[in-house]
Amino acid sequence: MNRDSDLAKKAAGDAAAKLIQNDMLVGLGSGTTIVYFMKKLAEYCKAGLKVQTIASSKETENLANSLNLPVIGVDSIVELDISVDGADEIDPQKRMIKGGGGALLREKIIAGMSRERIIIVDESKCVPKLGSFPLPVEIIPFAWQATIHQLQNKNYRGKLRMISPSTPFISDNGNYIYDIAKEALTEDIPKLNQFLLDIPGVMQTGIFINLADKVFVGFYDGRVELRS
Repeated sequence: MNRDSDLAKKAAGDAAAKLIQNDMLVGLGSGTTIVYFMKKLAEYCKAGLKVQTIASSKETENLANSLNLPVIGVDSIVELDISVDGADEIDPQKRMIKGGGGALLREKIIAGMSRERIIIVDESKCVPKLGSFPLPVEIIPFAWQATIHQLQNKNYRGKLRMISPSTPFISDNGNYIYDIAKEALTEDIPKLNQFLLDIPGVMQTGIFINLADKVFVGFYDGRVELRS
């Protein structure tokens, strides 16, 4: 990551942190930009801000604990005041592809629980249309080859995400991730999303629609722009 990208991500993260108020229940997304938000939030908490947080991934939870952010379990929570997350790409309609880190299912659950959804990105993530990034699809391990076969039969070619030549990536939910090649994505994003969800074995997709209320875009010169 270059310094310009760092500056852009920090600008977006810092701007989002200013929205957090006392006694809020905050959903924490995943990814590199979220790190900057969490660091700024930790500064505010050290200065007296009182919040509780819910993490969307084990990696995020570990970071929150290292920053002394109060993390609570999600099982007894039905609604969050606000959530902050990043995106792999976002279009002018605030539709997103997410899941590059493999936390897409939990990220979507957190977003769905939140009264306000904040997205923070650097300027490189803003695209005129989705499709510059492979689409992650979370699939259950049971009959996973059959699930991928159905996807490929519909020309959604791609590959199972691997951490080594013989070891598949495993999500925090114990599932696999199949990355659909960006060249295979269709123009009708909502229709594609529903088609994928209708395939038995597909748990969730990395297509996020109507899950961004405000978007903070950080620029390489340190500026930040709010899009709502």
